[in-house]
Amino acid sequence: MAPRSATLPFTVAALFLLAAGSALAQGGIASPGAPSYDSGGPAPAASQAAFSGSVPEKLAPGVVQLSLQDALDRGLKQNLGLLLSGEDVRTARGERWKQLSALLPNVTTSTYIQDSQVDLAEFGFTFKFPIPNVSIPSVVGPFAYFDSRANLTQSIFDWKAINNSRAASESVKSARSSYKDARDLVVLAVGYAYLQAIADEARIDTADAQVKTAQALSSQASDQVKAGTSPSIDALRAQVELKSRQQQLIQAKNDFAIQKLKLARAIGLAPGQEFELVDKSPYQEFAGISVDDALKAAYESRSDYQAALADVRAAQYSKKAAEAGYLPSLSMNADYGLAGTYPDVSTHGVFDVRGTLSIPIFQGGRVHGDVLEATARLEQSRERLENLRAQIDADVRTALFNVESSEQEVAVAKSEIDLAEQTLVQARDRFRAGVTDTVEVVQAQEAVASAHESYISSLYRDNNAKISLARALGSAEEGFKKYFKGK
Repeated sequence: MAPRSATLPFTVAALFLLAAGSALAQGGIASPGAPSYDSGGPAPAASQAAFSGSVPEKLAPGVVQLSLQDALDRGLKQNLGLLLSGEDVRTARGERWKQLSALLPNVTTSTYIQDSQVDLAEFGFTFKFPIPNVSIPSVVGPFAYFDSRANLTQSIFDWKAINNSRAASESVKSARSSYKDARDLVVLAVGYAYLQAIADEARIDTADAQVKTAQALSSQASDQVKAGTSPSIDALRAQVELKSRQQQLIQAKNDFAIQKLKLARAIGLAPGQEFELVDKSPYQEFAGISVDDALKAAYESRSDYQAALADVRAAQYSKKAAEAGYLPSLSMNADYGLAGTYPDVSTHGVFDVRGTLSIPIFQGGRVHGDVLEATARLEQSRERLENLRAQIDADVRTALFNVESSEQEVAVAKSEIDLAEQTLVQARDRFRAGVTDTVEVVQAQEAVASAHESYISSLYRDNNAKISLARALGSAEEGFKKYFKGK
């Protein structure tokens, strides 16, 4: 019985660990989001599981014809990881406006009218000794108040608020870069899933061809046994080979069906949506690039690296904001309006202007604690940046090694198929001529199956290596257009 095809070393489940190692080193697929300036903790990033899910579209009638580019377009619209990353940008913008509000004028208006009657005894006024000719009432009122005015609060100088606003602006840049990085991760997730599905579909075609070959061999062996030119064991051996190939075909169909489900989940197809893959085993010869040029392009283009740089700048401003807790601040409060007994012609204009200088003297070590926390976050951001820089170097070099190796594997696998098929033809001719038995034919057929599996695997590894290289260079979307032309 022929051995089952070995599982490919690249699986969709391992996609996120292989392709996004640099992001995982920072604590998540996406770069850390905008920090919370009250607690100092990072906002939650989209989890790696989110990139394998999506928000499904409505069910479309008929069978959808799905090309690789169509799958990418759908993934970039519906993938859950990208959608969550987009909301992280919105959250960071909201945090920036909150911090900016401490520097902008705050204007409010308030109006009130009040009628009162007061019992003097309630407030402790009692008159035990009457005054001649003077009547002092025990109850005063009713009397009225009316006041309507606009209030203005403006910070004139607050170094802490200024730096918190700058930190929030950098966090917005970080979130936007993280969003761009999430697009690259979606391209990887969808690309890997589509290519895996292509490989599984190719295995069905190969397994089906092997079944037909095994059926022909079984029929030929049975005829020769009936003719008395071959022993019955040849027919039994051919039957065993046929059953083995049929089993592989069943498994290949099952693997393909499951992989299509994974692809549909990543790109947002409706549950139960029927679709067919249009592109079949794309291959584009790779144009070489030097390591130095690749590294230069990666440091300039990698969105996760730009997000990490923005995180460092945000942490630097946060530290300055914490240190500003020792500094005085100056603010102004002003109001203007109308006051009187009732809102009528008796009202008149009133105003109040106040400048306040606040000088911290002793705050119980709170500012010192804020500085220590901000310093720790700054050092963590710098350490993550340096780690990511080293990871990018490793990603680029590894991707280049894999592309070079896989290109050679594809060439070797092509020639292996030709040789194996020639061997099978000669083995079948020898068996038909009675020179050999079915052992040689079965072995030749297994060699053909192994050669086709090697070609499918090498082609899959080559395409994956190119995707990984595009990701390592920070240009996954452009890389797909360059390396995969479709069909």
